[in-house]
Amino acid sequence: MGRPFRTEHDLLGEISVPAGAYYGAHTARALVNFPITGETLAARPHLIAALATVKQAAAAANAELGALDQRRAGAIQAACAEIRAGALREEFVVDLIQGGAGTSTNMNANEVIANRALELLGHDRGDYAVVHPLDHVNLGQSTNDVYPTAVKLALDRYLAGLLGALGDLRGAFAAKASEFADVLKMGRTQLQDAVPMTLGQEFAAFAATLAEDEQRLAEARLLLHELNLGGTAIGTGLNARPGYRDLAVGHLRSLTGIATLVSAPDLVEATADVGVFVQLSGVLKRVAVKLSKICNDLRLLSSGPQAGFGEITLPARQAGSSIMPGKVNPVICEAVNQIAFEIIGHDVTVTLAAEGGQLQLNAFEPIIARALTAGLGHLTAGLGVLTEHCVRGITAHREHLAATVAASTGLVTALGPALGYETASALALEAHRTGRPALELVRERGLLTEDRLRALTTPEALTGRRSA
Repeated sequence: MGRPFRTEHDLLGEISVPAGAYYGAHTARALVNFPITGETLAARPHLIAALATVKQAAAAANAELGALDQRRAGAIQAACAEIRAGALREEFVVDLIQGGAGTSTNMNANEVIANRALELLGHDRGDYAVVHPLDHVNLGQSTNDVYPTAVKLALDRYLAGLLGALGDLRGAFAAKASEFADVLKMGRTQLQDAVPMTLGQEFAAFAATLAEDEQRLAEARLLLHELNLGGTAIGTGLNARPGYRDLAVGHLRSLTGIATLVSAPDLVEATADVGVFVQLSGVLKRVAVKLSKICNDLRLLSSGPQAGFGEITLPARQAGSSIMPGKVNPVICEAVNQIAFEIIGHDVTVTLAAEGGQLQLNAFEPIIARALTAGLGHLTAGLGVLTEHCVRGITAHREHLAATVAASTGLVTALGPALGYETASALALEAHRTGRPALELVRERGLLTEDRLRALTTPEALTGRRSA
């Protein structure tokens, strides 16, 4: 049997690494230094793939420039391609929260790629004289340009998933809007009866607000495509060959298929600034807040069912109580509410981390990356659940809604132009005091002809779909 460990070294000296590991000395130290959350890079496959993509693009650019021989460059690129396809994910073991501005993450990637490249060339892991994690895999790079570039590429993939989930949910609300287009109900302001509308209009508004959020997210996504790759340590490009910056970004465009990837006009500014993450976090918070409000509305509209609004029924997903027989809770909406609360908290984290940057670098990008990727991933999953297990199965209590409209003093508003405000107000007060429908009082007093009354209270006239 072989030895269970191999010995590697870094600037601090020698350290033991599991013999079968693809990671090396720097990663082994990070495992000791940062046992923080138990959530490792392996939990973020889009980030791992993005790191490998950056390294693959860098190797291709360095080979073109003659800075890296074709044999090493080919092995590095092949190792990166395997990782992008999902290989060796379990070797990305550093904690998502770490000091060093992402250095441990970058080193984890460098070491795994180097050791896999060594295998492809027929050498043992750890034989860094042949392929070195820093001299070859990290050639012309720094954590300070690799890490933010990889985070941006990863966030782009997470956003693609979220946008797809939002589109599905918007479609589900739009379908319900059509299904409920003829269902008259009372609209409410400050939880008090206001004026009539259709349930279809209410659900169409949900769809419209999601469409707005899709647009805002697409705008924020585009801002992620400005990169500081090639700036190395602080944006000056030290140790990167002339032409490397443009070649590397060009290879990234080819590898990712993202045609809008560009190099930032000022790499010093782009290395120091994390404003794009603050922008994305703010937009994500906006989406979360609005979705949480929609879920609040769905819970309220379905409340009861006997002693609440009881206007709609949400699909029953599980028993709601260990003591109250027959109780069913709006658990899907509640789950999305909680995801929204998490994202709102993450936005504070991103804000503080961005503010905490100093001079030419922000050391707190790891917590920014963790917050944004978690929020995007959780919200995407939550939207899928909300669409499939809630919205598509919503039904309307049509008879109950019709009865509440007929009994509501809110109908008086529609009669205001014909009766005058004072008369309409007196009718509303009397209807509220006596419990008699306002329309009954109008007929009893002969305030309007039956034809005029019918014209003013058709569903079309009441909901603004056409004038009476």
